Amino acid sequence: MCGIVGIVSTEPVNQQIYDSLLLLQHRGQDSTGIATAEGDQFHMVKARGQVREAYRTRDMRQLMGEIGLGHVRYATRGNAFREEEAQPFYVNAPYGIILVHNGNLTNTRELTAELYNVDRRHLNTPSHTDLLLNVLANELQAGISGLSLTADQVFDAVSRLHERVEGSYAAIALIAGHGLLAFRDPYGIRPLVLGRREGAGGRDEWIVASESLVLESGGYELVRDVEPGEAILISPDGWMYSRQCAVNPRLVPCSFEYIYLARPDSVLSGISVYEARLRLGDMLAEQITAELPAGDIDVVMPIPDSGRPSAMQLAAKLGIDYREGFFKNHYVGRTFIMPGQAVRKRSVRQKLNAMSSEFRGKNVLLVDDSIVRGTTSREIVEMARTAGAASVTFASAAPPVLFPHVYGINMPTRRELIAHGRSYAEIANEMSADRLIYQTVEGMDRAILAGQDRVTELESSCFTGKYITGNIDEEYLSWVEATQES
Repeated sequence: MCGIVGIVSTEPVNQQIYDSLLLLQHRGQDSTGIATAEGDQFHMVKARGQVREAYRTRDMRQLMGEIGLGHVRYATRGNAFREEEAQPFYVNAPYGIILVHNGNLTNTRELTAELYNVDRRHLNTPSHTDLLLNVLANELQAGISGLSLTADQVFDAVSRLHERVEGSYAAIALIAGHGLLAFRDPYGIRPLVLGRREGAGGRDEWIVASESLVLESGGYELVRDVEPGEAILISPDGWMYSRQCAVNPRLVPCSFEYIYLARPDSVLSGISVYEARLRLGDMLAEQITAELPAGDIDVVMPIPDSGRPSAMQLAAKLGIDYREGFFKNHYVGRTFIMPGQAVRKRSVRQKLNAMSSEFRGKNVLLVDDSIVRGTTSREIVEMARTAGAASVTFASAAPPVLFPHVYGINMPTRRELIAHGRSYAEIANEMSADRLIYQTVEGMDRAILAGQDRVTELESSCFTGKYITGNIDEEYLSWVEATQES
């Protein structure tokens, strides 16, 4: 999971990209980077840490140009602490290309061998973005004819990329002297939206970003989502070209975007994230009604922040008091996307504080968006007991996470997942909860897909074990686990 943005403007884009990355900070806290194009010359700044810490005035002065892109990184491969693996990535031929990417490729072994042995290209990092960039550069180089690069040549290169690359990818690239390219994998697993506004002299200004809230904040009109398999090319003077570059594309967005990853004020594939989370609360309320005796809960409390909409809706539907018992320090990052169990565990106590007056003597129902490793949940249950709760029931607005997520979320090994190989009673015991209630997969699908007909299926492999790209088997999962644990 990462956040990406690209802008073609009539004015310098450095501040616009910086502001956009602040809005996407929830999608990655490990590192960040901005690149701009000033004519044929690229400028780039990359650094570890969060956006507010990473850039100085001298950096912004360096980032000149009216076209640019930016990235915030949440590492799912490679080393989160190596600045060399921060995006964007750059190759000097053809023309010069800079690229940012959100997602995970699943045929990296084959691609790496092909790039070295057939394409004669060198990779300097284990980053999937490095792979994707070099495949794009190779296909673009192979398809160039004549003295100028045409939109059709660019789109043909993306078509060949789709034939070679498997997995999830939403990508934005700068091609020196030719503009900004954005494209999305044939399943549309990771999000990418397109926006437009009127700039100086009535010329169109364009933005592509991971989430729609970036567009709204910048005064852009949400034009539409970039379609699965589609490529969009925007020239330096604001002309936009697009083409479907995949055979049999199919929209299957990641369910975890709606459950946890995206900000609630975003709309992805025409579905409001906030409204989807409210409906998850409705579905969870039905599950609780079926599993718990009436009157067994005194108060409903959310785990802030992403558990709040579901908890509010659940409490309203059950007619139980809703209380804010945990208070959050917003200067600590999201614990789920922090590297390492020890760091996550320590950060829970730094991030949340329980108010004893809301817990003392009460049978408490805690509602979170999901339970992945159980580290955060276990600490939270202990905090509730220490604050005086008579009993603690824990409810997850998502189904149990049983399988690795290979498309861009850091759930690579089955042994990390608290629900894998355990019964609900065993999970509750691991978390020190009195009872545990999960959303069902069917309830999740109903909640997210309700009220529209554009999206008819979700990428939910971490809940079901069904991998939409069809190239994931036991050998692959074992290899991923081995490389993560080595």
